Amino acid sequence: MNLLSLNPILLAFLAGLFTWGCTVLGAAIVFFFRNIDRKLLDTMNGFAAGVMIAASFWSLLAPALEYAEPSYGKWSWLPVALGFLVGGFSLRLIDAIVPHLHLGKQKSEAEGLEPERLSKTALLFLAITIHNFPEGLAVGVTFGSLANGNMSQSAVAGAIGLALGIGLQNIPEGAALSIPIRAEGKSRSSAFYWGAMSAIVEPIGAVLGAALVMWMLAIIPYALAFAAGAMIFVVVEELIPESQTNGHTDVATLGLMLGFVIMMVMDVALG
Repeated sequence: MNLLSLNPILLAFLAGLFTWGCTVLGAAIVFFFRNIDRKLLDTMNGFAAGVMIAASFWSLLAPALEYAEPSYGKWSWLPVALGFLVGGFSLRLIDAIVPHLHLGKQKSEAEGLEPERLSKTALLFLAITIHNFPEGLAVGVTFGSLANGNMSQSAVAGAIGLALGIGLQNIPEGAALSIPIRAEGKSRSSAFYWGAMSAIVEPIGAVLGAALVMWMLAIIPYALAFAAGAMIFVVVEELIPESQTNGHTDVATLGLMLGFVIMMVMDVALG
């Protein structure tokens, strides 16, 4: 099959299904283990943070600046800066509204509006789902931007590299949700279900992102930067703090560096 002949929205959807599938694969680990070592969990969070930081720059911000340059010239930084900030503030707004609970926290520490109405399992699920959406959006806008006369083999390879990187960090992320839910007393099948479904928003976000930028090609720099800002907010507000507050700072930091380098190499080599 020639990928260059496929509609970018279809490619985005397939990529979103792939990243979701990686989460499903990670969630399936619950059928083999009941608990997960906190040190390993912190390392996985660090790894995920490194992947997302690298993807934010090489797969999103750098292309956003390139797309903006013909229209904005020396002001090409402007739409990118605006999109980046709006992306971060949008995630902050969602974070303040949607009830959720970060991994390793007690239910009394839940955030958002009226979290007491939901179970701890539902709150953990929402916490992961919140930051899975910008990942799907990032994949979508990357594939959607290919419609701007940029359907070359290298551009498609770069978009695929982003999907591979996000999928790679979704595997431990799926386990990081399903296993704590299992430890709370839920059945293995229930824990697997919640872990797997936490990333159902990724193919949805991918399709929405691709369709939006194809509908209004002029917003490509804003959309790419928006996705980057949303991802960086998740990294700084959630992943890094969670990986650094349990006494495993060194391995968590090394995990971050490893994730960063792997994503950087994949993006540069494929793109």
